[in-house]
Amino acid sequence: MNFPEDLKYTADHEWIRLDGDSAYVGITAFAARELGDIVFIDINTEGQALEANAVFGSVEAVKTVSDLFLPVAATIVEFNPALKDKPELVNEDPYNEGWMVKIKPAQNADFSELMDVDAYKATINE
Repeated sequence: MNFPEDLKYTADHEWIRLDGDSAYVGITAFAARELGDIVFIDINTEGQALEANAVFGSVEAVKTVSDLFLPVAATIVEFNPALKDKPELVNEDPYNEGWMVKIKPAQNADFSELMDVDAYKATINE
């Protein structure tokens, strides 16, 4: 299973990629595999400032619905428009085409609680 080394990870199986003053957030390949075929992504928090670990949306798979948790305090800048018509991109390419939201981390955003790739792999026994 692919786990990019340039990302930070959460215990809830979200990832975050810093990109200048912004960042991208999605779910890991492990989470996508565990959920199964993703059929719908519900994110209605665009424009909202949320605290770390706040629910920013949900992902619906054939088997279940799961909340999505924000890794750090941030404002939701954009929902990935490609996921409206092709939510399966999260299963196919969770770290690139399947990103879920673009965020602007808050000035007090705490990245210290996030895991590097080795720590994340250890939590899922990869």
